[in-house]
Order: sequence, then C-alpha cells, then structure tokens
Amino acid sequence: MAELKIAEIYRSVQGESSFAGWPCTFVRTAGCDIRCRYCDEPAALRSGDRMPLEQVLERVTALGRGLVEVTGGEPLLQAAVPELVSALIKDDYEVLIETGGHRDISVLDPRCHVILDIKTPGSGMSAHNDLANLERLGPGDEVKVVLCDRADYDWAKALVAEYALTDQVPVSFSPVHGELDPRELTDWLLHDRIDVRLNLQLHKYIWGPDATSV
Repeated sequence: MAELKIAEIYRSVQGESSFAGWPCTFVRTAGCDIRCRYCDEPAALRSGDRMPLEQVLERVTALGRGLVEVTGGEPLLQAAVPELVSALIKDDYEVLIETGGHRDISVLDPRCHVILDIKTPGSGMSAHNDLANLERLGPGDEVKVVLCDRADYDWAKALVAEYALTDQVPVSFSPVHGELDPRELTDWLLHDRIDVRLNLQLHKYIWGPDATSV
C-alpha cells in the first residue's frame, strides 16, 4: 500500500493564489530538498509521520468536502503524491498542489490545479528552477513568485515577459511578509502595468505571522 510522509493535515482558509479566502483542507507533506532563505514552514522540513494513502484520505474526508491543497515542504519529493492527488479528484475534491518549481509537474493528474512557486535569486534557490515546467502548465494552473526586494521584482518581471506567462496562466507576485512592503510592490505593479495579481498571505494577517497549522 502506498505511504506518504505527512507533517500535518488541517482545515483552514486558503491564504494564497486565486483561491484565496475559500475554506480548504491542507495536506502538508514532510521533507524538502531546497532551503529558501525565507522559508516559513520549518516544521515541514522534519521527517513527519508515515501514513498509508487510505488513512490520509480518511483524515481529509473527516475534515469536510470541497477544496484540498497538497503542499509541503516539497510534495513532489514523494512518489505517492500523484496517486494521492488522483484519488482526491476521484472522490470529487477540487485539488490544488503547491510545488517549488524544481520538480517535473507532468507526473500530476491534469485535472488538479498546479501552483508553481518559481524561486527568485533572493530566495537563494533560483538555480534549482526547472523552467521547462513553464511549458508544462495547463488550464487551471498558475504561477506564484515570492519577492524579497526590487531586484527580485525586476527578475520576475523579465521572466513573465520572456515566457509570455500572463497570456497562458494567472500569475501572482507575493512580497516576503515583513520584508518587502506590499504598498511598495503595489506601486511597482501599477506603474509598470503588469497583468499580475498581488498575492498577500491572508493567514498571516488573520492569525499573525508566527501561527502554525493555519
């Protein structure tokens, strides 16, 4: 039977992406193979608990129907995650999967919504990006870029233009909480007239930046 390493499963409000604000069940997998400078999920870097796939599905069902996000850590580290995603879709869940952009997303069921979190130079992990993933995006997918500063913004703006991303999928720019002022990022976006979404982490404004399992 397929197993996964799980950090936590909980119910909250979707804090990011075009689904922000909707009630959502989160399946946070354990483990990550990169180390972003601003990582706000250190608990997910630990080993987690091994759980059979069926037990994960039971836990999700107990928390309610509707939207589910599979996140991490890096969920695509685990061979059973594509099977989990397909099983959730089969059970009539709408499934988001947030992945760091450095692992091949073509292994995923095309019916899920991929949130591809491309890493900027400011993250310290941009060398790990698999930019071929930008060609693998499908309908319902989106791109998120977390920005540390103006240099990251200029880098992300150039990437969006090079790949004509806004003609293909929704794109959001997210300021590192407590580091890049959202008002400053908003000024840049309005000045440059880029067709991207300002992405703020709602859970950090609702429960505070240090709250966990929210």
